[in-house]
Amino acid sequence: MKLMEAVPNVSEGRRPDVIAEIARRVRAVPGASLLHIDSNADANRTVFTVAGKPQAVRRAAFALLQAAAEYIDMRTQRGAHPRLGATDVCPFVPVAGMTLTEAAEEAERLAQEAAQKLGLPVYLYEANAHTPERKNLAFIRRGEYESLPQKLAELPPDLGPRAFSPDVAKTGATVIGARNFLIAFNVSLNTREVAAAKEIAAVLREKNGGLPAVKAIGWLMPGYDCAQVSFNLTDYQKTGLAAVREAAKQQAEKRGLAVTGSELIGLAPEEALLNAGRFYAPGLTDKTALLKTAERELGLNKIRPFDFRKRILEYLLFIKRL
Repeated sequence: MKLMEAVPNVSEGRRPDVIAEIARRVRAVPGASLLHIDSNADANRTVFTVAGKPQAVRRAAFALLQAAAEYIDMRTQRGAHPRLGATDVCPFVPVAGMTLTEAAEEAERLAQEAAQKLGLPVYLYEANAHTPERKNLAFIRRGEYESLPQKLAELPPDLGPRAFSPDVAKTGATVIGARNFLIAFNVSLNTREVAAAKEIAAVLREKNGGLPAVKAIGWLMPGYDCAQVSFNLTDYQKTGLAAVREAAKQQAEKRGLAVTGSELIGLAPEEALLNAGRFYAPGLTDKTALLKTAERELGLNKIRPFDFRKRILEYLLFIKRL
């Protein structure tokens, strides 16, 4: 059976009623299962994880795009996380029985629907990108929502309107495409100095000669009373959670700082956590013990409650019987 995952990131993390309504719309789509919701008020962002048969996941993603466009007004939206629109980005990920090319075909269909039925400017990225530079989300999102009037003219969307109309001013633009698994992983520092977090991010991101397959930014999280380095691991087999945590710790110590904990945003493949457990306990073989070791050594339970059973994609797919 073909299984696909969608991980839409919505530019709303402060209004529980809006988040609940978006979730309700997604759950109303037959054949798609909402596995996880991860919200952060400081980032003003919510990450939804939806899985199921490809066509059902595409329909659920459209329902989410429609709800976000209705309830989020980008003219007043502010938050720590970079964003371009009400639904900032919607990646499709092949999970089982399908290829990245097939996931890209579903992403193309969603992009067409979003442009034609919702009037959204749509940029295609990753496997759907029409030019090499557009594979990179950061390239498309540079300047964020505030740059959109100029961006629509200088970097036209692949689909949808190219004029900054009142409707587009409200919804912003969205980025859609297929990619492989990505792990979002934030590391907290014992300081509120965001400059230190940005320095560490700059050193460790791949494009500056840092860790392979790693993107990073630094920001302030007032709700946690600290600065964080926010990482995207685009290939956890090249650079895993433990390697990122240890590199961040080393860079923090060079600046007289310490890593106080970490958090996983959304879900992760089981193997990513098992690899972290093996890093910290090389002789351990029991799966549960390895997962608990990863949780403890990464500090995943020091910022907010963490239960690995609720954060492993394969486990949630199994209990949902997709």
